[in-house]
Amino acid sequence: MKVAVIGANGQLGTDVAAAFAKRGTQVRCLTHSDIEVVSAESIESSLGTDAPELIVNTVAMHQVEQCEQRPDEAFAVNALGPKNLALQANRIGAVLMHVSTDYVFDGSKGAPYCEDDTPRPLNAYGVTKLAGEHFVRSLANKYFLVRTSALYGKSPCRGKGGLNFVELMLKLGRERGKVRVVDDEYVTPTSTKELARQMVALSESTHYGLYNATANGSCSWYEFAREIFAAAGVQATVEAAAPGEFPAKTPRPKYSVLDNRGLRSIGLDLFGSWQSGLSEYLSAGLAATN
Repeated sequence: MKVAVIGANGQLGTDVAAAFAKRGTQVRCLTHSDIEVVSAESIESSLGTDAPELIVNTVAMHQVEQCEQRPDEAFAVNALGPKNLALQANRIGAVLMHVSTDYVFDGSKGAPYCEDDTPRPLNAYGVTKLAGEHFVRSLANKYFLVRTSALYGKSPCRGKGGLNFVELMLKLGRERGKVRVVDDEYVTPTSTKELARQMVALSESTHYGLYNATANGSCSWYEFAREIFAAAGVQATVEAAAPGEFPAKTPRPKYSVLDNRGLRSIGLDLFGSWQSGLSEYLSAGLAATN
């Protein structure tokens, strides 16, 4: 199978490309210099020859505050980009796999969201990602739409200063010995390596549709930070921030935990707990430095 991974130098895209290559798949890695998803002409030029059988889109404008400030740009990348890719996938007979987000929900449910729950995003980022979902679901003949949450991975997240939450906590803990973290926002931390494995397994099926794809379980950012220090053996104190201590510039869901009901229904939920994913991530980092 020929696979084109768009955003192949990003935090998720790097692991996705590696996971497909590990399966012996012919992978074409495309970065921003190779393809511009907001341009239908660029997409057709990049994917019209030597056409892939699977197009994996990991590109997104995901800086929440920037999306709020530049909604037109966010809509172009997060909504029109998937639309253009869906139409190109149809033209060449390819399957489209597109990555979306837990931020399509407002967090008011207070229990894990399933695939059939009604989205209600709170900010421009969530709105534009939901619009991208609608374009994929209404236009693509064959697609996998994958919603995920709170990603972290070994490749730098350039859009967020290069440090994921795990690395930021470790840096601050070692430098300061104490950190304060919000305790009223609940997510499911998910490693990009685990998500990449899941995406490969899903792509090898014909169970097209919408899937939640996160590690199992949930925690607050405060609980996540505590587990990071404990698992890494870093002596640092974590304190729960008071409500409103770190006011967000843009509204965010207080509870955006996802339930992998769809994956379980087809026997393809490969995720372990979020704690085991973190342990694997940290172990790989230690091995790389030894």
